[in-house]
Amino acid sequence: MSLNVSLPPELEKRVRQHVESGLYSSASEVIREALRLFEAYQGVQAANLAALKADIAVGMADMAAGRVRELDLAELKQRGRALLAESDAAK
Repeated sequence: MSLNVSLPPELEKRVRQHVESGLYSSASEVIREALRLFEAYQGVQAANLAALKADIAVGMADMAAGRVRELDLAELKQRGRALLAESDAAK
């Protein structure tokens, strides 16, 4: 299959630079590699989104089951500072 693609001048320049570097033998190779990388990126993004949705579902289930409590920021800071002090003392 043949496909013609129009690129803005800056992208065309970058494709040509990649070919001139010798790493790729043609503009088609550069575009194919870019598409493979883009698809891999999309796969990572989809996996991250699925993990986030799963985490949200767990949180919502915890809320529905009453397994949550109000966050006390002062207590959290105090516990963090105590752990930091213990860590510093152990050094």
